[in-house]
Amino acid sequence: MRETAVEFYSEGDRIAGIWRTPDTDGPFRAIVQGPGWLGLKDGKLYVRYHEALVAAGFAVLIFDYRGFGDSQGDRGVLSPSRQLQDLVNAVTYLTTRDDVIADAIGAFGSGGTGGGNSIMLADADPRVKAAVSQVPVADGEDWLHRMRQEHEWLSFLAALDEDRRQRVLTGEGRRVHPREEIMVPTPERRATKIKADVDDKIPTSISLSAAEEIIAYKPIVAARKLTTPLMVIGVSGDATTPTDHAERLYEAAQGPKTMIMQNHTTHYAAYDRYWEQTTPRIVEWFDRYVRPADVNVRTFLPDTAGETLENLEAPK
Repeated sequence: MRETAVEFYSEGDRIAGIWRTPDTDGPFRAIVQGPGWLGLKDGKLYVRYHEALVAAGFAVLIFDYRGFGDSQGDRGVLSPSRQLQDLVNAVTYLTTRDDVIADAIGAFGSGGTGGGNSIMLADADPRVKAAVSQVPVADGEDWLHRMRQEHEWLSFLAALDEDRRQRVLTGEGRRVHPREEIMVPTPERRATKIKADVDDKIPTSISLSAAEEIIAYKPIVAARKLTTPLMVIGVSGDATTPTDHAERLYEAAQGPKTMIMQNHTTHYAAYDRYWEQTTPRIVEWFDRYVRPADVNVRTFLPDTAGETLENLEAPK
């Protein structure tokens, strides 16, 4: 597997990425990934998924969102809406590369908002042919609420309201630790070492107002409109990203879809325990749907459920 540092721009800020490809020359079908909640492109957790995709002939682009890691942008700004802009711009960047098949691009996302972002991207950008969403968040408000007891949630909302008042009066709001004061880490998250290689690189102080964006974050709304093929991977009894979030996203999606539910494990342990079972399914999903469309055939038969669409590849 070849690995190359690459750069592109998102809304004027330089974005740092890693471009992983087969050892052969392209053009390649490509997969784009924005990291998960507070994640960075350098995370070792992602490498084995990329190795499997590259072995199947895909190229993979993973990058740091604006304001994170090696990318430019305002530090301490945690914004799903900006992350979606970055992902759309990453797709555009891929279409500029001579070693990419521009109409064969897929989206992969893992971990909380990472999983949700792949759905948001697939809904926002018709150039994405298929998406895989691993342990996703479906509704940011419900996610943050369920981390807290009810009295804690009401206090949190009151703190957001007070912070909003201070921002309009003084121009500045509170700074908080994103993992301790916006997200509430589970005992498993405090103990796990699965992301230890990048944990010390994440921002430790961000604006509390970021929580308002998380509350407004609704991949479930995007899923209800989504006709792009979607694979959802969940964990039963997940204390970090609720199991029913994955189930709701799967049920809402309108196009071809499949769901993998990992049992007898936990959110972070599942990455290791079922990697050998889930990864070939991820690769097969992308292999089936992330293909160039040389010829489009649309068919409508009145006695059937509706129109079908076939994408045909011409012989090389």
